[in-house]
Amino acid sequence: MSLLAYDFMQRALLAALLTGLAAPAVGTYLVQRRLALMGDGIGHVAVTGVALGLLTGTSPVLTAVVVATLGAVLIEVIREYGRASGDVALALLFYGGLAGGVLITGIAGTGPNVLYAYLFGSITTVSAGDVWTTAVLAIVVITLSLVLAPRLFAVAQDADFARVAGLRVGFYNVLVSVLAAVTVTVAMRTVGLLLVSALMIVPVATSQQLARGFKATLLGAMALGCVASGSGLMVSAYADVAPGATIVLIALGLFACTWPLGALMRRRQRLAAPFSTAPEPEEHQLAHDEQDHQHGPDCGHRAIPHGDHVDYVHDGHRHAPHGQHYDEH
Repeated sequence: MSLLAYDFMQRALLAALLTGLAAPAVGTYLVQRRLALMGDGIGHVAVTGVALGLLTGTSPVLTAVVVATLGAVLIEVIREYGRASGDVALALLFYGGLAGGVLITGIAGTGPNVLYAYLFGSITTVSAGDVWTTAVLAIVVITLSLVLAPRLFAVAQDADFARVAGLRVGFYNVLVSVLAAVTVTVAMRTVGLLLVSALMIVPVATSQQLARGFKATLLGAMALGCVASGSGLMVSAYADVAPGATIVLIALGLFACTWPLGALMRRRQRLAAPFSTAPEPEEHQLAHDEQDHQHGPDCGHRAIPHGDHVDYVHDGHRHAPHGQHYDEH
């Protein structure tokens, strides 16, 4: 009998595919902003949210969403208005979130072992309610990531240009951080809080090896995320190993397979266009085409020895001999 005939495997596969779509969608923008480790930082903050859920007897997923979102906004505030850089802001929440989670779990009297399912994932125990929560959050993340792609890419690629173009850079930066926080909680039961950043970043890095252009990278990363999540779940089920770790290792394996091909493609592109195709500077053309003056020892212009030839200062420029004419420097 196939494993997919069981309800728990159907729920697990649906949750894995949704996570595989949502995580790389947000991760693409984090890579563009050079914040590849933000998922790790938010994941550690979410540990505190899980612990608060255990302490108060409420849903750990919902409390993790709230705390992770607040942590993501705080990261942006520190980066934008504080004196700490992005990596320092992540480090502060990285350690504080994990320490707070362990402490509150102890206060709740449950012990740190109960956090294992959230730290490393427990996809085969996903309930129908968890699937619905994951589906709603993942659809929101995917929809916003695709619909707002031009604006989010502009802000991530060049914030100054986006600001001049009239985009609300601060708002979109916070939005990406909030989407990352929601994605972390979506992936919490799939790959775990400690491994979620890998599913957000590795498919993007793999897609970049082959894709040329942002849109192709984004869609390719989402497809690779689905492949890694779905195949990782099935392999872990048949091999009886941890699903989260298997998903991440398959994603890393895909990157290892595509990296040589990407390197070969880049090398072929360099060989096909070894020289710049930019137009010749206007001042060089003028010196090349319109300079009729013949320099010499008695021309009245200052002579400057330059290697094996002599340059002459003329009209504020240095003229260097080039065949039967002079070029300007």
